[in-house]
Amino acid sequence: MTNNLRHDSSYRDPSGHVFVENNTIKRVIFPSYFPQYNKLKNSGFFEKAFQHKLLISHEELQNTETEIYIQPEQIPFITYPYEWSFQQYKEAALLTLKLQKYALQNGFSLKDATAYNVAFYKGNAIFIDTLSLDFYQENTPWRAYKQFITHFLGPLLLSKYHGAEFLKTMSNFIDGIPLKMIASLLPKSTKLNPFLYTNIHLLAKYENKHQEEDVKATKQASLSQKGLFNIIDSLYNYIKKLQLKEQSEWGNYYQKTNYSDKAFTQKSKIINNWIQQLNAKTVIDVGGNDGTFVREINSKIDLALVGDIDNNAVDQNYYAVKKNKETNMLPFVIDLLNPSASIGFQNTERFSFVKRVKEFKPDATLALALIHHLSLTGNVPFENSAAFFASFSGHLIIEFPKRNDSYATRLLNAKAEFKDQFGHYNLENFEKTYTNHFQLVDKKEIPDSERVLYLLKNKNA
Repeated sequence: MTNNLRHDSSYRDPSGHVFVENNTIKRVIFPSYFPQYNKLKNSGFFEKAFQHKLLISHEELQNTETEIYIQPEQIPFITYPYEWSFQQYKEAALLTLKLQKYALQNGFSLKDATAYNVAFYKGNAIFIDTLSLDFYQENTPWRAYKQFITHFLGPLLLSKYHGAEFLKTMSNFIDGIPLKMIASLLPKSTKLNPFLYTNIHLLAKYENKHQEEDVKATKQASLSQKGLFNIIDSLYNYIKKLQLKEQSEWGNYYQKTNYSDKAFTQKSKIINNWIQQLNAKTVIDVGGNDGTFVREINSKIDLALVGDIDNNAVDQNYYAVKKNKETNMLPFVIDLLNPSASIGFQNTERFSFVKRVKEFKPDATLALALIHHLSLTGNVPFENSAAFFASFSGHLIIEFPKRNDSYATRLLNAKAEFKDQFGHYNLENFEKTYTNHFQLVDKKEIPDSERVLYLLKNKNA
């Protein structure tokens, strides 16, 4: 391979690393991993894991005495654990356990169980780190057990008891939420639950570095394969039953919207016509709620990214993705007032949302029923939001609720004595500011509403 510059996120495993060549993700494997790779390949493990959608598929490009090069199936857009809804996070955890069980049945075991080894692709969670599989050694515990607890079970439990917002803390704990923190934040009653006491509280008790030998004498003592299967099954069965009880403002948004049926239908028709006019194949809806308006698009979309700030809305969207077997929609959680930042060593291990969406280069961006939240809730000036959308949007379909729209009025009234300072929130200022960055292609009043739809073209695209 002519270019083998390691990807910034791929420095932790001495067995090989990921690199980018001609905008394509590839992986180099070093001799230390040859025995595992060859066994996985020759035994048919890889082929079956690909078929069952447990592991991202790859093709072998080159095989020499010193290096093996493979090219995994390319995933157009990567979302990170702190951008997943609760149900997505559950699926990622269950997938990891399924792969571990399948590996054990075939003489292998996962040496890594980080949530960052999972991505969402074609409507499913998929494990993406080919080199995480190692030989299973008889009577040894699962090497990645503690990592699974801190990356999966712990965050899911904290979400159950404190709300799905806790999943966002994974952006602060790239190596997993510390066990002692997980244990301290759980109700004291969880110590009476044998499963939680064993997998959380007892494990946290021995986390201190000075007690490593005690850990080895307890949790990491000799463990039969049958015992290991029992642990995996108990984790799987417990996580599968986990549910959130919280409700949210936007979880059933379209059941209480201020749109009439006529306005809803006409809005969908306008968007449809514009998407067809653009011949857009890739779309991002940055306030897409449960994906309703993207699903109303009649033309073929190769991939639609549908983000929303509300976990329940994203969960509903993901339920629909699974139910309808939709392979071209990727739901994710995003707060546009605080989008995911670049994190990790040198801030380059995990890329910011802005960087990823710029590289994705969607043909069309949808910003529906959103600008009043950015401008009135977040106090974001039109100039700033226009510059934000222009940074990645070739074409922008944006909806503007006028000042006397019931939702906009509610937000304005919430400003109380500061309401008069938001006189700039009007149609004229919006158009004047946005046309500094975009060319106005079309403009449609949504009948039976106080809202206007705009089709804008980026002047620099």
